[in-house]
Amino acid sequence: MDATSAAVAAAAVFVWLGMVLAISFLEAPLKFRAPGVTVRIGLGIGRLVFRALNRVEAVLAVVVIAAVAAGDPPAAVTVLTALVAALLVIQLVGVRPALNRRSDRILSGEEVPRSRAHLLYVAGEVAKAVALFALGTTLLAS
Repeated sequence: MDATSAAVAAAAVFVWLGMVLAISFLEAPLKFRAPGVTVRIGLGIGRLVFRALNRVEAVLAVVVIAAVAAGDPPAAVTVLTALVAALLVIQLVGVRPALNRRSDRILSGEEVPRSRAHLLYVAGEVAKAVALFALGTTLLAS
């Protein structure tokens, strides 16, 4: 893979990974421990934060895909890029709508049971973080 494409893709991947780690694994759980933050307030904040994160993730995914496509990548980079993109699409199209419907119900005052969709989203975040780390290190080595 050419050095410029690999550098651009690696930079985007590690920025993306940092955002996922900071928001999904640090900010999201901690906000509910802050004094005065109710579930409804936490959900409202979370929806805004994750909507913004997902938009930035989509932009970073396009940057990574374009850089990888332009750089004559090895097979491992191509597979990992496709995996990361697929995980993001699954989260955005397959899981987020269910989470949004549930949070709409909670924000309207309805009592709802715990959601398996949330666990799927967290599993997707873990898988995406691992895949981003693998992609980033593979790009640095290529």
